[in-house]
Amino acid sequence: MPFDPRPRRRSLLATGAAGAAALLLTGCSQEEPTAAERRLASAGERLRGAAARGSAALLARYDRTLAAHPDLAERLRPLRADVARHVRAFGGTEPGASASPKTSGSPRASAGTGGPPAPDASRSAESGVPADPGRALSALANAERAAADALTRALDGAPPELARLFASVAAAGAVHVYLLTDGE
Repeated sequence: MPFDPRPRRRSLLATGAAGAAALLLTGCSQEEPTAAERRLASAGERLRGAAARGSAALLARYDRTLAAHPDLAERLRPLRADVARHVRAFGGTEPGASASPKTSGSPRASAGTGGPPAPDASRSAESGVPADPGRALSALANAERAAADALTRALDGAPPELARLFASVAAAGAVHVYLLTDGE
């Protein structure tokens, strides 16, 4: 019997049935999210918003500390830059929308000494930043620790992708605490 290259009825029917099944399965995968999926997404957005606000508050604390203690700028600027990235990663915006604290109105260098600017005690008191640089670093380390702890507690209720982000930022916060306290 010679080979006929034309498709037979059975193969056409089988191919058509397989194609219809594929279309049905594709259509099923694009259904609306379930109530549980919507709740998880909503909880994730609330957690993300809270994390953005917490990181923005920490960023503002860095700015106040830098304004009160400009001599700590070299040590704090890289950490502040990390916190600014965390704010953006959570979908927040940086307070003041500037990459570094404003220099206008900052303390001036001590007259005649040519040394680094002295901390302005009145400005420190207004901003809630301790006048002593060591205590200011400790306060900043405590704020970093609190922020990292809050993110760690939020891991349990976060969707997987957000939980990974929380864990990463919490780990960075732990490193910041170490750097701010010199490993104490």
